[in-house]
Amino acid sequence: MPKYQFPAAKGCQTGKDYYICAPLGRMGEIFMTDDDDECAEKGGGRVYVICFGDSNTYGYDPRSWLGGRYDASSRWVDIVAAETGWTICNMGQNGREIPTTAPTFPEDTDLLIVMLGTNDLLQGCSAESAAGKLEGFLAALSLLRDRILLIAPPPMMLGEWVPSQQLVNASKNFTRCCRELAEQMGIQFADAGRWNISLTYDGVHFTEQGHKAFAAGLLEELK
Repeated sequence: MPKYQFPAAKGCQTGKDYYICAPLGRMGEIFMTDDDDECAEKGGGRVYVICFGDSNTYGYDPRSWLGGRYDASSRWVDIVAAETGWTICNMGQNGREIPTTAPTFPEDTDLLIVMLGTNDLLQGCSAESAAGKLEGFLAALSLLRDRILLIAPPPMMLGEWVPSQQLVNASKNFTRCCRELAEQMGIQFADAGRWNISLTYDGVHFTEQGHKAFAAGLLEELK
């Protein structure tokens, strides 16, 4: 039996600083808002799945100088929405570190997917410190813990944004910390490092193929 079962519904995507909600395949009904509760109410139905993360959730294309995104067909959130028919609100934001306060998510959210920590490591946090921030964030969420899926980002590789092996090692250690944290808190866990995610020249961001591999790995995890 699948771990998560959701009715087919409408989908949401986000822009960098606002949310764009629309029924899948009916983009003429798009509206924009900076209120995630409003995103939950519009588009013809409630939000069932929320993906909360950084640029790799947003779908950032590092070839862009202005924070652009890959096409929807090459963003893992959109691929999962198209494959499942679930309502998915993409709350990825470029540059996001682990928040010090938790946002209020709709109480009827069926699944919250969280993937954070990469930017904290890039800013000098140790894996253990980043995990401590993540624990505080997760503990402050009002959702039931069995509705939360924590995904450890794939390890970084040497590249333009990752000049030292120390950062690569920290990202690998962070995976271990995330796994231990999930076990401690009783929440679901997935290790994206097992999904063969290809990264771009910067050593951090997913390639288009990386997004497709991530979507495939997540879909398998959710069976």
